[in-house]
Amino acid sequence: MIKAVISGTGLYTPPATIDNDELVEAFNKYVDQYNASNADKIDSGELTPLQYSSSAFIEKASGIKRRHVIDKDGILDPTRMKPSIPERSNDEPSVQCEMAVSACNEALAQAGKTPADVDAVIVACSNMQRPYPAISVEVQAALGVDGFAYDMNVACSSATFGLQAAVNAVENNAARAVLVVSPEICSGHLNFRDRDSHFIFGDACTAILVEREEGTQDGQGYEILGAKLKTQFSNNIRNNFGFLNRADESGIGKPDKLFVQQGRKVFKEVSPLVAKTILEQLESLSLSPDDLRRMWLHQANLNMNHLIARKILGRDATEDEAPVILDEYANTSSAGSIIAFHKYKDDLKTGDLGVICSFGAGYSIGSVIVRHR
Repeated sequence: MIKAVISGTGLYTPPATIDNDELVEAFNKYVDQYNASNADKIDSGELTPLQYSSSAFIEKASGIKRRHVIDKDGILDPTRMKPSIPERSNDEPSVQCEMAVSACNEALAQAGKTPADVDAVIVACSNMQRPYPAISVEVQAALGVDGFAYDMNVACSSATFGLQAAVNAVENNAARAVLVVSPEICSGHLNFRDRDSHFIFGDACTAILVEREEGTQDGQGYEILGAKLKTQFSNNIRNNFGFLNRADESGIGKPDKLFVQQGRKVFKEVSPLVAKTILEQLESLSLSPDDLRRMWLHQANLNMNHLIARKILGRDATEDEAPVILDEYANTSSAGSIIAFHKYKDDLKTGDLGVICSFGAGYSIGSVIVRHR
């Protein structure tokens, strides 16, 4: 029987950062400009004045202190408030490909492998910068991997769903090793003019190498005990941008063509569903919450993670049990739980158990139980 293990992880972090104070300063300048230019309509009651944001509000609501982004200047320009990422020619590597190759090279180096050892690449993330050719095939070519590749999107759960697909490919003997890559440019679909969400996202790319256990050294990496995937349709997190937008000009530029969510509903509905999914998975493996050494949870909202951990453990989790990267990276969609795993996995000992869990739009939940070899 072929057994799949995680033998290496990689992370690409954009060098530019925006802290809460910088973001709030730009947002509040935009608010002043909007309110001034619409003063007559505001006075007549036709429009409601926009309200200031604040760093204290952001940190209390989310736990976020700063975020890494592909472009800083465009986001902080009150007249623009979106990243400036110039298009590249077809002969140049795409931005997502460039990010992916960097993260993949680190994962391969950590595992002691080369592209010649890999048979497949899965690019799993919330948004692809083009429909075709697949970003994954471009990454495959850039790395020099012989085999196959495909893109997949399950929003914030893309990386864990991709991880399950990689396990299936390895254990079914379709591939010796698979790279799962999540190049998340979340700043590209965030509405930086929306007070309730302008602070949520950052950019990053993660990579995971999944390979046959027989190809790894004793004690290297993490055995994958099982994955549980769950989806349930909801409109509470949505983005309506797509190729059909050009077929109805009235919708172009509307707020729903960027990230929108009903935050309170998401918090209330998703948190118990995530905890239930993890608890059911543990029970199916004859494990208990007390067996978990660490929880690498999706990094979207600190209060949400605290609640989920409390529902699972029956008590508050320590930061060692449920590490946080949200303060540094903000929400990086599917990359979040993998960043936490990448940064906080090396101190675990042989036999230690953990869960990698992501959750988000769909609703979608991906939970993967792992054991340090």
